[in-house]
Order: sequence, then structure tokens, then C-alpha cells
Amino acid sequence: DEEQHGGGKFSVTSFLWHGGSVWDAWFSCASNQVAQVLLTLPYSFSQLGMLSGILLQLFYGFLGSWTAYLISVLYVEYRSRKEKEGVSFKNHVIQWFEVLDGLLGPYWKAAGLAFNCTFLLFGTVIQLIACASNIYYINDRLDKRTWTYIFGACCATTVFIPSFHNYRIWSFLGLGMTTYTAWYLAIAALINGQVEGVTHTGPNKLVLYFTGATNILYTFGGHAVTVEIMHAMWKPAKFKYIYLLATLYVFTLTLPSASAMYWAYGDELLAHANAFSLLPKTAWRDAAVILMLIHQFITFGFACTPLYFVWEKVIGMHDTKSVCLRALARLPIVVPIWFLAIIFPFFGPINSAVGALLVSFTVYIIPA
Repeated sequence: DEEQHGGGKFSVTSFLWHGGSVWDAWFSCASNQVAQVLLTLPYSFSQLGMLSGILLQLFYGFLGSWTAYLISVLYVEYRSRKEKEGVSFKNHVIQWFEVLDGLLGPYWKAAGLAFNCTFLLFGTVIQLIACASNIYYINDRLDKRTWTYIFGACCATTVFIPSFHNYRIWSFLGLGMTTYTAWYLAIAALINGQVEGVTHTGPNKLVLYFTGATNILYTFGGHAVTVEIMHAMWKPAKFKYIYLLATLYVFTLTLPSASAMYWAYGDELLAHANAFSLLPKTAWRDAAVILMLIHQFITFGFACTPLYFVWEKVIGMHDTKSVCLRALARLPIVVPIWFLAIIFPFFGPINSAVGALLVSFTVYIIPA
């Protein structure tokens, strides 16, 4: 199935819908890594201080790239073993828990499944909450919970996107949107300059320091979808260094924006988890908010698609070719996520909790 999209005649549908190249994987990795965290990293810098904020981003970014490399090696090994046994993956997407099961046994499968699914569940919840939080800066006539209802309905349409093959145009657009937002934050902070009486206390409480560190940990924790992105490639063996190259690009977005915002607003950020709340309302800011909203729809799809796959395998619908039937089967995954986002209308503390409890295992410990 992967190979048949690699050649053949050119068509607009194929160009926009069927991705599987090295570039597609790079856009998917980079787009998936940097989303709502762009808006919370300045808050993390206020908890950590400038030096720790920069060093921890570099440390977690490179360490995450190393474990992504390990995951890619394990995936290739698992797939080659299975294909030698005559197993076909034509209508089956390999997932991380299956790699662990094939190489290490059922206990590792259970651990991988539990951590990944929980991480992705909260990741999707965070995206919905963040949508409501962001739109509130443009239109506060509706409360955040009402906006969560609205965006939950919009994000539910991701059930119609079959797999990561079909995120080609979305990944490209998503990265463009976050690039605009990151540089808007950096430039707006520099143009507005430092606020009067700005202070940069840095880390003064151990709890705040580790809270900020776990948010940065969460930033580089996109490994829960690494195997699915690899499987969508026509030649998965080429994935090895893609995550590192994606991380290097992400650094060009996260470091300047977070540093500039912390330089301009300092300790004020401790009371503002969302960077948009400190910037003056302008057409540039409204554009950034709207672009982040669209990107969060894409990120929701990225985080939810592996959950869709797991559910399809549980109910025996994974090899169904009908898009509508699969969409219907996926709805029981979307509804609980929507419900959780309505119950918990805040995402800053959830980011840190997910980073501390789930990302550390999902991204660093289990792959190593």
C-alpha cells in the first residue's frame, strides 16, 4: 500500500492527500512537536529562568531525538521479522505497543499500550481546552466551556481522516501556522519592549522549577505517534534522522519566542500561562490566534489517530476500507475526550502533569 502511492501518474488528490515521502515525515514530526506549547513555554521560562529554560530545551530535544532514533530501529527490526514470516501490513498500521510485543513480549506491550494511550488521551484533551482558551482572546461573548463544545464538534471530524498518509497538506499548513505564531511572539515582544519595572527572578521555588521543566519535557514528547508516522512512509528505513532534523527546526521556533517573551515580561508570565494574554490586541495577534486554532485541530487529529487505530483493532474494524464505517466506529473515542475537555477547562497544570507522569515513560524510559 505504501509503495503504490510512491509512483504513478500525478493528480491533485494524490499530491494533497497521499503522503509518504521523507519530507512528509519531517513535516509531520515538526508540526506535531510544536503546538500549544509555544504559548506556554514563556510561562515555563518564568519558572525556570532564561539559562535553565534554554538548556533544558536543548537537553530534552536532543535526548528525545535519540530515543526517536531507537524507536525507528526497533520498528524496522520488528517489521522485517514479520515480513520474513509472511505477514502483510497492507491494511494494518503497525503501532508502538505491537513493536514492543513482537520484540519483548506481552508485559512490555501492556506497558507501552497503557502509557501511550493515556498520554494521547490527555494530549487530545489539552488541544480542545487550548482551542477554547485561545478563541476567548478574540471573542469573549461565549464562555470557554461553550467554546469547548463547539471545537469538540469540529475536531470530531478527524474521524474521517484514515491514517497519517492523509495528513500531507495538513502537516505542511500546520507547520506554517506555528512558524508564523512563534515569530509573531518573538517580534511582538521585542517591538513592545520590556514592561516597566520588569523583573527576572528566575527559579525561586523547587516546585515551580520542576513544573516548568516538565512542560518542556512535554514539548519534545511527540514519540507516541512516531511509529505511525514511520509506517505512513513509503520507505520507513529513511526515518532515522528525520526526528532530529525536525527538532532542530523546532528549536528555531521555541527558543526565540520563549526567550523574547521572558525578556519583555519577566515575572509577569508567572500569572499568565498563555502568552497571548500579555500581548496587545492587534490584527497580527488575532491572526496568530486563528492560525493556532486551525493547527490545534490538526494536532488533535495527530494525537487521536493512534487511539482510533487501537480501538479499530479492538472491535475488529481496522482492515475495513470504508471511510464512513471507520468514522462511525471511531466516534466512541471522540466523545469521552470531548467530555473530559468540558470537565477540565484548564491546560497549563495538565501539560505539566502529563509531562511528569507519562512523557517521561513514553518518550525516554520505555524506548531506552
